[in-house]
Amino acid sequence: MDHTSARLGILMLDTRFPRIPGDVGNKATWDFPVTYSIVKGATPHAIVEGNQAPFVEAFVTAGHRMVAQGCTGIATTCGFLSPMRSYLATQLGVPVAASALEQAPQIQGMIPGKKLGVLTISGESLTRVHLDAAHVPVSSIVRGVEHTAFAASILGNKTHLDVDLARRELVAAAREMLEVAPDVGAILLECTNMPPYAADIAGATGVPVFSIVTYLNWFHAGLMPPTHKAPDLREQ
Repeated sequence: MDHTSARLGILMLDTRFPRIPGDVGNKATWDFPVTYSIVKGATPHAIVEGNQAPFVEAFVTAGHRMVAQGCTGIATTCGFLSPMRSYLATQLGVPVAASALEQAPQIQGMIPGKKLGVLTISGESLTRVHLDAAHVPVSSIVRGVEHTAFAASILGNKTHLDVDLARRELVAAAREMLEVAPDVGAILLECTNMPPYAADIAGATGVPVFSIVTYLNWFHAGLMPPTHKAPDLREQ
């Protein structure tokens, strides 16, 4: 399918780092067509560690272009954009999935008596403003990886990413989170660049791992439900 048949439009940050398979920004991650649109100037540093306000209307403008191309749902590529979701949805007139964090209430309901663990690219920058916008329970355990080579590549918008080192760093961070909080029953990856390592994190911790990939697969299934031919019961 070409991009004009895509139901899901994904608003991309202005990045240079490699988008490996499993990353939200790699088309090979998806089993369905998607449309991408880069929001110029909205770098990882600007959105995660800076002020998002100057970029809001640029996200809206890019979103309108994708809706005009036929997209019936819009997503973004940064978990820190949860505060922007309501405004985007109102302005665009279509459903918006702005952050992987928005899965938190559903996940928490799956693990009664346990806590949700949130692995984020920057625990120093992820505030209750972001978490409350996504209705992340206050009991959740938040673990940042801002002092890793992985974070340096993403937040620094570098052209190189050491994938094997990133895998080891994220697995180690997840393990450390469960050592501190063994009652964590599931892990939610805030950062949309973390899903390539989700299977390794799940294998190392023994708990389910959710991400922007699990979220947008679910989101897209609603935008374009699969068709199933009903059996002819008369033939049975």
